[in-house]
Parts: sequence; structure tokens; C-alpha cells
Amino acid sequence: MSKMSTDPALSAMALRRRALSGPAMGARWSALFHAAGDVDETALTRRLQGAVDRVEEQMSTWRPHSDLERLNATPVGTWVEIPHELTHVLATALEIGRLSQGAFDIGVGDLVRAWGFGGGARVPDGERMAALAGRPSFEPPKTLQLDPMGSRARRLAPLRLDLSGIAKGFGVDELAREMTAAGIASWLVGIDGEMRAAGTKPDGQPWTVAHEKPTPGERAILGVLELSGAAVATSGNYRHQLEVDGRVLSHTMDPFRGAPLENDLAAVTVLADTCMAADAWATALMVRGARDGLALARRLGLAALFVRTDGEVVATWP
Repeated sequence: MSKMSTDPALSAMALRRRALSGPAMGARWSALFHAAGDVDETALTRRLQGAVDRVEEQMSTWRPHSDLERLNATPVGTWVEIPHELTHVLATALEIGRLSQGAFDIGVGDLVRAWGFGGGARVPDGERMAALAGRPSFEPPKTLQLDPMGSRARRLAPLRLDLSGIAKGFGVDELAREMTAAGIASWLVGIDGEMRAAGTKPDGQPWTVAHEKPTPGERAILGVLELSGAAVATSGNYRHQLEVDGRVLSHTMDPFRGAPLENDLAAVTVLADTCMAADAWATALMVRGARDGLALARRLGLAALFVRTDGEVVATWP
């Protein structure tokens, strides 16, 4: 592929905007990019679809034969060989769980299912919830051990792992890796609302991503974010909900209460170098709440935007 011209006008003439998409993790992946006419879009689409398919095959909780579900089904204490990508995601999840003081918890899989957000019936299961009353807390390495060199893992407690708060972000990073491997320098890739961008548009402007207003049942823009060499992810309580007896339940689990999250935040958006990190930190800060989440983001130097349920918006960047 030809290198991008430093003259925006010449670049706009030489490069053509392309758009590709496909199914991914219960949503759709998308890729926008500017490239010369010699890009094989069919081959690139196949590579991008293959990338997200591999992530699902490894990390989906909806596929009973995924590598994650194979780990969940293996008896406690038994080492299981897993792909290096899954090992990497698990290690990152444990580190963010540690830094967030347990707010990012991948050991909530049984809670997710009990409250009707996993596979099976889409209603809370009272018997299953009662059975989880004495569940052990997720405290790696007491409950999960990783062997990165051997690319294996073992559970040390009967906890079901769930990577819903990080796998989609990793999927976006895999799309980004394929775009870079294809020699494309200017792109915006995403799965649902998780996005990552590289380079700029031919006119020299960064990629723009709409920041959605966290209003249930409504598609409205709260603002616009500019991306170049960065990723963005949002966690919120306004989508993927269940209504039970007039009560709206959030799909995000509060590991401290063992129940769907209920606090003073409507959404948290995080900017980071990788979408995996942005995805996980958006969930963690959402769980921490407006006060503690904001303090944690500032202490760790995270670029985050908090939207409270009363409409107030606070950002940790200028």
C-alpha cells in the first residue's frame, strides 16, 4: 500500500474510504479505513472475521465448548491448557481486579446466570441465588492460578469465570492487530460501542466517535470524542437490562453485594492505549461508583468520563 501523503488534499485523492463489518459476540464488528485501491477487501474481511471468531471460541460464555467454558467445567484443582490469548486476557483481568480492589471481578459467572443474564432463562433464578449465598469470594491466587509460561490455568474454588467485561475489548484489539498486519495505517475498528483508532483521516483530522447519552430506549448523542492512537469503551446501566416485577436490573454485577449493580452512575467511559484495558476499567469504575470511582481514576491517572444518574458529567482529563 502507498504511504499517506503529507498533503491532506493529495491524500484525499489517493486514498479511498472503506467500510467493512460482520457479526461478533452478539453484536457486530466494524472497520473504517482509508487505503489505496489495491487492498483486497474480501481477504481483509476474512481476516477480521477470523480474529473475532477466535476470541469467541476462546472466551465466550454462550458457547459451551469455548476454552473458557472448558476451564469452568474442569474439576477444581486441575490444570487446563488454554490458548495464550486467553492466558493474556485472564492475567490482565486479574491485574485490573487487584488495582481496582476487587471492583473488576471475573469470578461472578454464577451470579450472572442466577440473575438471568447468562445462558438459559432470561429471568432471575431464586433457587440458584440461594445456593450462592455462601459462595467464596474471588481472591486470586487463592481461587485462580495462572501459569503464563505453560499457558495453563486452574480454578481453586468452585467459581464460574466470566470475561464479558473484557473480552469484547480484547476482540477490538485483535481487529486492530489485523489492520496493522495488513499494512493499513489509518483505521477505526470497533465491536458495538468499544472502539480503537490509529492514524488520522486524509484531511489530518482524528477519528470521531459519538458518546451516547445514557438514556434507556433512546439513541441520543451526549458529545463527541476524538481518537487517534487510542481506544475507548463505555460501561453503563442503560442497555442489556431485565425488568422483573417492575424493577429494572442492570447486567453489570456488583461483586461486593452479589447482585446487579445499583449506584449513582449511569455510565463510565474510559480512554486507554488498548480497548481491553478501556473495557475492563470502564466496568471497574462503574462498580466503584461516582465518588470512589472518580478518586480511583485520578489516583491511577486514568482518562475517564463519569455520567451520574442525575445527569452531572465529570471527566478526569482537561
